Amino acid sequence: MSTKQCSDCSGSYSDGVNAPSCRLAALVSWPAAPLTDSLVRLPTLPPSSKLLQWAAYDSIDHSLTATEPNRVLSSSYTIRKALIRKHFLARCIRSYILKHPQSVLATSVPRTWEFEMSFAHELDELWHDELWDLGEELETSPGRWYILKPGMADAGMGIRLFNNKDTLHEIFEEFEGYSDDEEAESSDTSVIISQLRHFVIQEYVATPLLLDPHEFLPENHVKTAEQLRGRKFHLRTYVVASGALRVYMYRRILALFSCEPYDSPRRGNNESNVSLLPHLTNTSLQIRRGEEGVRLFDELIGHRIISENEGNISLLEPDIVDINEQMARILADVFKAAVEQAVHFQPLPNAFELYGVDFLVSHVPSGSHGPRFQVNILEVNAEPAIELTGRRLTWILEDLFKSIQVLCIAPFAGGVSDQIDSWKVGEVRYNMQKCLDMQVRGAMGW
Repeated sequence: MSTKQCSDCSGSYSDGVNAPSCRLAALVSWPAAPLTDSLVRLPTLPPSSKLLQWAAYDSIDHSLTATEPNRVLSSSYTIRKALIRKHFLARCIRSYILKHPQSVLATSVPRTWEFEMSFAHELDELWHDELWDLGEELETSPGRWYILKPGMADAGMGIRLFNNKDTLHEIFEEFEGYSDDEEAESSDTSVIISQLRHFVIQEYVATPLLLDPHEFLPENHVKTAEQLRGRKFHLRTYVVASGALRVYMYRRILALFSCEPYDSPRRGNNESNVSLLPHLTNTSLQIRRGEEGVRLFDELIGHRIISENEGNISLLEPDIVDINEQMARILADVFKAAVEQAVHFQPLPNAFELYGVDFLVSHVPSGSHGPRFQVNILEVNAEPAIELTGRRLTWILEDLFKSIQVLCIAPFAGGVSDQIDSWKVGEVRYNMQKCLDMQVRGAMGW
């Protein structure tokens, strides 16, 4: 843990925002994330009577955040489980949809079941309770696949695909037999069921948008249609929540591809588990993808849509614009839903937080009414692993952190915030699109 003392920074930002006129001390502590640590240290802010805690969650003094709102600014909300825990997020969204059936979330979240269990044999009881309707579907619709996710795990741990009751039972028996005393291989994604307890099951999105990130190679060699191999990908969007409450979406969105061509999930004769590599595009699992598998979403304009069976159709700029706008609307309603769960999400006026939000784009077949792409939100990650972005695109992270300084830190440190206050929802500044601007329980938040 270290305290950052910086020189005076009078003057103005290149974007027209006045530099802080007061002096600011900063606590910077990211022991497990060296790239984040270096990016946080880029701005030059002065020492002062005010304190900026820009650090990992466990390094922040949250009591200071709560008791000294006019003096302390922190880089994390103290309570935000409604967003970052998969089972809490599922519960939060379900509750919001019941109250607001016209919400965009009604069509942008895969069907989800959340439940709690500690031992494999408890699954028998769950088929008669929380998972009753899922059990009915598994028996009557054998062609459907589902994905199991632990509510509090990350890095792809514990995620499995299944399409029948017996396989799900085998998965939990595998977890039950796993011990943290065992020396696991680096590729092992098993979890200890009794330590996690909370799980969600989601219907597997069977029609993902498929592109080939290698279609246009650096040597300017363009692959022919016969050489293209469609790969599944998800969109990683960096989102900044500030105060109580404004939400911004960073417009330089990443597309994270699988290292293996996509194929519909299936299990071999002697396989108890389905290979996750073509289906799960989590960065921690795709260690063989290379930097060519991490692209800016805008770089994919002109790539042929391999999930489209009819004709030679490419991803166009209007498609990107439509997908971006869907994500912005979804983010707004996700945070509205979280605000309604006051016990599990409490935005504070003197806090901000960076999230990595993952979306999956499904491809609607030709001839269907409405847009040809449907965006689904997958999860919200606190302290996103930006180190895994790769060297080629580190520059967008530098730009992101400069934007955070302008949005969240400069106004607190004493800079003029008129431009921030006049920013309208939907407007883009500093490569940030404002998605939501609401007041939570008065000017002082909670």
